[in-house]
Amino acid sequence: MHVTYEQAEMAIAAAIEEATRISTQMCIAIVDSGADLKAFVRMNNAWVGSVDIAIKKAKTACFFGMNTGQIGELSQPGGKLYGIEHSNNGLITFPGGIPIVDEDGVLIGAIGVSGSTVENDHQVAKAGVEVIGLTDLPAHPWRT
Repeated sequence: MHVTYEQAEMAIAAAIEEATRISTQMCIAIVDSGADLKAFVRMNNAWVGSVDIAIKKAKTACFFGMNTGQIGELSQPGGKLYGIEHSNNGLITFPGGIPIVDEDGVLIGAIGVSGSTVENDHQVAKAGVEVIGLTDLPAHPWRT
């Protein structure tokens, strides 16, 4: 199962609403369960450099079924995943990427947000996910 176009549009709308509420401009990417781009928006005045980061955050969250911030904690020097960001044509291992899981615990895609502080990126991503899925993952989500 994949995130639908309609779900992706709902997630982007909710993320834009949250970004606007906190007075920031974001790039917002939604990928399906195969980590292929489903929908994307660059809000007016969002950084051009955030385009690639948002997409990579979404892909990273999808590839590993984890929030990107969690992967970042594990990939610090001496950590169990140290160096992982060099795999898969580049991963992003700081907050702003969140898997999208349906009510059955199935990973259906992910969202990636970039353009502000990592705390704001995560907050906006979470707002996008919450309208279409769950943010708390089961211990072993289904993966493609």
